[in-house]
Amino acid sequence: MNTIEIVGLVAATLTTSSFVPQVYKTWKSKSTKDISFTMYSAFFVGTMLWLYYGIHHESLAIILANAITGVLVLWMLALKIRHK
Repeated sequence: MNTIEIVGLVAATLTTSSFVPQVYKTWKSKSTKDISFTMYSAFFVGTMLWLYYGIHHESLAIILANAITGVLVLWMLALKIRHK
């Protein structure tokens, strides 16, 4: 694995893990009043496009970051729908 891929994996870990506290807080509190459904929907579409891009370029960092972020964003959208 080359140095730039390691940099990408570190960046992916940091940016993707930044979603975990928000998902956890929302899951525990069951409060989604301050969560924008439109923003998270647009973010999900963008994340899926980045995932496609990462697959096309065979970039492990982009693939992992966007696959995991996509799951977290979907979880937030599901919580938003469930606890409307």
